[in-house]
Amino acid sequence: MTEQNLQAADAAERTVAWVDDLIDRFASLSETHGSDGVTRLGYTPLERRAHQVFATFMSDLGLSVHSDTAGNTIAELAGDGRCDGIGTGSHLDSVPHGGRFDGIVGVVAAMLCAQTLTSSGYQPRHPLRFVVFANEEGARFGQACNGSRLAAGTTDAEALGELRDRDGISVLEAMHSVGLDPERLNDARWRREDWDSFVEVHIEQGSVLADGADDIGIVDTISGSTRLRLTVHGVASHSGGTPMLARHDALVSASAIVLAANALARDPEHFGTRITIGRIVASPNSMTTIPGEVTLDVDIRDVDTDRQRQTALALIAKAKELALLHETSLDAHLIADTAPTLLSHRLVELASHETDRLGMVHRVLPSGASHDTQQISHVCETGMLFVPSRHGGVSHSPDEFSRTDDIARGVQVLTGLVKALDLTDRQPRS
Repeated sequence: MTEQNLQAADAAERTVAWVDDLIDRFASLSETHGSDGVTRLGYTPLERRAHQVFATFMSDLGLSVHSDTAGNTIAELAGDGRCDGIGTGSHLDSVPHGGRFDGIVGVVAAMLCAQTLTSSGYQPRHPLRFVVFANEEGARFGQACNGSRLAAGTTDAEALGELRDRDGISVLEAMHSVGLDPERLNDARWRREDWDSFVEVHIEQGSVLADGADDIGIVDTISGSTRLRLTVHGVASHSGGTPMLARHDALVSASAIVLAANALARDPEHFGTRITIGRIVASPNSMTTIPGEVTLDVDIRDVDTDRQRQTALALIAKAKELALLHETSLDAHLIADTAPTLLSHRLVELASHETDRLGMVHRVLPSGASHDTQQISHVCETGMLFVPSRHGGVSHSPDEFSRTDDIARGVQVLTGLVKALDLTDRQPRS
């Protein structure tokens, strides 16, 4: 083995050790632990503490670090002053009782990419920016990617002020509670002229890569998401005193809607569509009272914009029909609507070349989940790398798992891709 190969093997071994250490550090910052998974919601003190772990690590590498008014944390390795920035990163918040890897892998990959570059004395032409976005998960407020939406200019304070969690706390109130200034959110917006490209590493959250024995995934499309709130109105009444034929049971009606949604997504005309009803609230939620109102939160995903929107309209029409059939009524409210996003063909090609150079097997595939990258596509060219998810691809669960060696390969590809982007400056500043 040559000296160069020995150095590469030693560097890979150190990367593996750092991956485990950093993931453990972030997992410890959680309301829940062990078999209860990770709970670190957006715009909470725990999320801010996780951002501080990132900030301290990057500052120790010699990078400049700051947090913007949206709560995003950005570390920068300065370039030569003539080129636009190249970015990478992900998020550190989680869903309730989630896994250790969602979002974390992309942040750890960014941290170790920065460590690899600085330890080798690499001097970039472009400023290299390593980003942790705030509140990516939509679990708390019903809308995903708040930090990256503010960076991209796809939302504003007025819209965020309408989003509230289950305790009635708005996004703006939550931001203020952790020391952010919601009155200066426009300051967080990224200028297009400051950015060349952005790449996010993420776990696949599916089983395609593991089933195919692929080392790495290169994403070409991110699914869109239409989120609906369907509220079924019936009549709350005594469970013993009300005859079966005289009932207006909102839960019976809602149950028929749930089954219809599942059937709709399985219809060949909607092949590729994914419908999930992940939250059901029945009121008054008493054993001895017929449910008078039921709320269904619906998530519709697709890589085809027209099919995504048509599915949403078809579901609403079917839900109204079923509500009427069961002698109830229905209100439909649009929570959020994001179209599918095509990622940069140039970045797909560069990433493919890098995996080939490293002797890795890659697959080009779409992402069924939404990501911060989808928002940043409004600012600059974007790309994504997937590392395989194990345990059947389960995610948003304590059983979520990606192997350390898979993550280390993701770090390798990311580092090589960042260098390739740095060397292919398309529009240097005059």
